[in-house]
Amino acid sequence: MTPSRRRTLQAAGTAALTALAGCLSDYRSSSQGSTDEYQLSIDRIESSPIEYALYEPDDSPLFGEPAATALENILPEGRHTTYGYEPLPNDGYVEFEGSYYQIKYVVTGRQQMEQKVVRADTVPQEQVPKEAILVDSLERPSARIIKILHSYSVSGGGSSSAELLRDDGYVLRRPSERESQLATGELDGQVVTMTESGAWAYRINVTTEQLTETAHTALAVEVANSQSEFREVVFGSRIDADLSPDELPTEPQEILEQVIAGETYTEETPITEAFDTLLDLLGLGTVETGVNGELLWYDDEFYRYGLYINST
Repeated sequence: MTPSRRRTLQAAGTAALTALAGCLSDYRSSSQGSTDEYQLSIDRIESSPIEYALYEPDDSPLFGEPAATALENILPEGRHTTYGYEPLPNDGYVEFEGSYYQIKYVVTGRQQMEQKVVRADTVPQEQVPKEAILVDSLERPSARIIKILHSYSVSGGGSSSAELLRDDGYVLRRPSERESQLATGELDGQVVTMTESGAWAYRINVTTEQLTETAHTALAVEVANSQSEFREVVFGSRIDADLSPDELPTEPQEILEQVIAGETYTEETPITEAFDTLLDLLGLGTVETGVNGELLWYDDEFYRYGLYINST
C-alpha cells in the first residue's frame, strides 16, 4: 500500500516495527514532538436517506411561514423573489405530487428600498435603568435579533453571526421581523439586558435607511419522478460513503463496526494501516483538523459520522 499523507508527515527518525501475524500493522514514532489524536465517531440516523434528504419547513412564523409561502409559489414551475435573504435552503430537496425537486436560487437584480436597521450600543451595568427589559421576555423575532447583536458585540465582530449583519446593524427583512416589536418602534431607545442581574445591557437603536437589496429568486428543478429514481439522486449527491461489509478488508471492518456499536475510536499518530485504510474509505483521508455531519450507508443502515483531530 502506498503510504498516505498522514504517514509521510511523520517526524524524521520514526522506526517501523513489525506487528505479530494477524495483528494490526502499527508504525510508532520515536519523535519527542507533539502527536495528533484521531477520534472517529458514528451515530445511527433513524430515518431513511430519502426522508433525511427531503426538506419540510417548520411551523414557526419566523422561518417556517416564509418558507411555506415560497414553496407554494415555486412548486411545480413557479418563481418566488425575496430581497436580502433566502427563505428556502439552496439545493434542498422537496417532494410534490409524487415528483421530486431541488431548490435553486438565482440573483435577478437589485432594488433600492427603505429598510429598518437595528443596532445595539453597550450600556455599563451601573447605568442600567430599573425598567430595563430582559431579552427573554421579548417575542422571538426581536429577542433573536438582539442576541445576534450581543454575540457580535462580545466577540468583537468575530462571531459566526457577523455574516447576518450589514456593517454593525441587523436589517429587518423577514415578514415576522417587519411586524416585530423592533419594527413598530416599541423598543427603540429602550435598554435590553441579557441577564436579570443587568449584565450585558444594550440600548436599542432602530433607524430607517435607504438600502440596495439583492433580489434572490427561487425556483424548483425536477430531479426525479419516482421514489426509486430519487433514491439514486440522494445517494449520488448526499451520501459521503456507501460501503458493504463484503467489500471491506477485515481489519478496517472491525474498527468500523466497533465505532458503529457506540464506541468512539481513537488512535494517535502514527496511526495503524487498518485505520488509515478505513479513513480513506470514508473519504476522510485528507482531513486536517476535523469534519462532522458526513453520511454513511453501511449494511443497509444509515449513519452520521465525524472525525476530530487534536494535537497532544
